[in-house]
Amino acid sequence: MIYHNMSSHQNDRPTPEETPLGFARHDHAKCVDQGLAAAEERSRAAGLRFTPVRRKVLEILLREHRAVGAYEILDNLREAGFASQPPVAYRALEFLVTQGFAHRIERLNAFIACASPGDDHAPAFLICRGCDSVAETHMRPSDGAFGAAARATGFQVERAVIEAEGLCPACAPEAS
Repeated sequence: MIYHNMSSHQNDRPTPEETPLGFARHDHAKCVDQGLAAAEERSRAAGLRFTPVRRKVLEILLREHRAVGAYEILDNLREAGFASQPPVAYRALEFLVTQGFAHRIERLNAFIACASPGDDHAPAFLICRGCDSVAETHMRPSDGAFGAAARATGFQVERAVIEAEGLCPACAPEAS
């Protein structure tokens, strides 16, 4: 399981540097640096323009380590001196999602940085209803019960986005 994006918006929660990556500890600064470097290298290798705005939006997603909405991204862009019209953020987000550097979390209408950029994978998201943290894990939609149900109807799964809602370890009541 690959964990990603621990929310730190609650006052009683630790800062992103102190929190788990999703639900597991990590080196936050290294994570941001590696994510940006990987995106820059993949863009260069594919002949894509990794513009300053695209880089900044990915940096925001990596830095926040939680699902972030487009208007919050716009606020961050404005504070950093970039144009802050909605199309600017949406174009950058579209590029990042298309290239596999970020994912859109439908339930939250927000975006997160991909935990495995460059890997061909089918992500599934575990969303905490308590703190909105999101853990990214990999799955194959053609496997398991989901795949069996599709095969039973003659359907061939090509793409699936799985989002499960529940409580993360920090929000779940402790077992007695």
